[in-house]
Amino acid sequence: MINSSDEYKAEIVRILGGDSTRFFEMMNGEPYRGISVNRLKISPERLLPLLPFAVEKSPFYADGYYITGDAEGIGRHPLHHAGAFYVQEPSASSAVSLLDAAPGEKILDLCAAPGGKSAQIASCLRGSGLIWSNEVVKNRAQILLSNFERMGIGNGVVSSCYPEVLCARLEGYFDKVLVDAPCSGEGMFRKDPAAVDEWSREHVISCSERQLSILGSAAKALKEGGILVYSTCTFSYEENEGVIAEFLKRHDDFEMCEVNDDLGRRTELPCAVRITPLEGGEGHFAAKLKKRCTGGYAPAYTYNEASRSAKADAAVRTVERELADIFKDVPKGVISVRNDKAFILPDELPDVSGCGVIRAGILAGELKRNRFEPAHSLFTAFAPERFRRVLELTLDDRRTGEYLRGFETDCGGAAGYTAVAVEGMVTGFGKCSSGRLKNKYPKGLRNL
Repeated sequence: MINSSDEYKAEIVRILGGDSTRFFEMMNGEPYRGISVNRLKISPERLLPLLPFAVEKSPFYADGYYITGDAEGIGRHPLHHAGAFYVQEPSASSAVSLLDAAPGEKILDLCAAPGGKSAQIASCLRGSGLIWSNEVVKNRAQILLSNFERMGIGNGVVSSCYPEVLCARLEGYFDKVLVDAPCSGEGMFRKDPAAVDEWSREHVISCSERQLSILGSAAKALKEGGILVYSTCTFSYEENEGVIAEFLKRHDDFEMCEVNDDLGRRTELPCAVRITPLEGGEGHFAAKLKKRCTGGYAPAYTYNEASRSAKADAAVRTVERELADIFKDVPKGVISVRNDKAFILPDELPDVSGCGVIRAGILAGELKRNRFEPAHSLFTAFAPERFRRVLELTLDDRRTGEYLRGFETDCGGAAGYTAVAVEGMVTGFGKCSSGRLKNKYPKGLRNL
């Protein structure tokens, strides 16, 4: 048996009843694997024929798929480098299905690292609105930022801030909030043996207390009429139904949203579903709540770029000139230059001071002695047709592998900064000169 704890077994029997025997049998099987397609880069119809592994449709997310065959080295594949998909355990995608993100909305992913659910949300937003992704642990927030760049998310903010601080600063700002809370991780048991060893009743109770605190913070950040989705990757009653029930006792301005059970099995709460290996996922719980409209004060948030000095104005003009040489039409958005780094800010952006922001919008590049050097993220955030110079590559082109390993390669075309696209998705850039492309793919991302 994967976990011999009598307390754990009793908890599963309490939750699953007669299905618990089959559940324990399945816990010794292979874990499910899957991907979520990134529509900021490609459609499922275009992507699926290109994949080097077999997939089947997942029931948990419209653009989610099971990996059904052998698939080794996925992170090294050019399609992964291009941000075409995010490798994600299938049932983990269910929370964003409940969230039902739509273009133009402002959405907070409060416990976001490593970024799978944020990537889903950004894909649903289709480049409009705002995705704000927060992770309190800074080194995990850096992983989150790297995934933002790979997936081509330009209308986003990445922060590392305590939930209570962030949500107080942005009270009533977001249309929707996702809390994928830290948990005891029972849904990780089949793929992470360490999670089994870390399980204890005390840990479950400690997690439930922290989850309730995070939910209380999240409630502040949500506007009236907004949607709050709470999720975990554990089976525990205390961390799931128990947390939601206690939250509703403390917050009478929230109500349950009826959800159908096509995402998983019913719970005793009409607003929630539970997924176990019996339903085709490793383990997830998700609940959907709505904040009632009480006619309370709705604060207005706007981003105000601080008045610029003459030097800063000159820096912005330099950036604009360089962008005009790279793009056919310069991307819209406020250009901000701080500490010689240039950013293209999202249209929907509040005052970010005091919010632990690591990155807002797109890092466009850096000014070095009056010379502008573009950044990797400037290219990955846009489609090939936006650029003046593009090196178009296919999966079977030898230059694709050369580029991802960091080598110079043949390019042809005009001299200058050039986007590199693999199967129609911008993966990075280089600088073309005399028919050769000087490689600018970040060293930390290369297939060495």
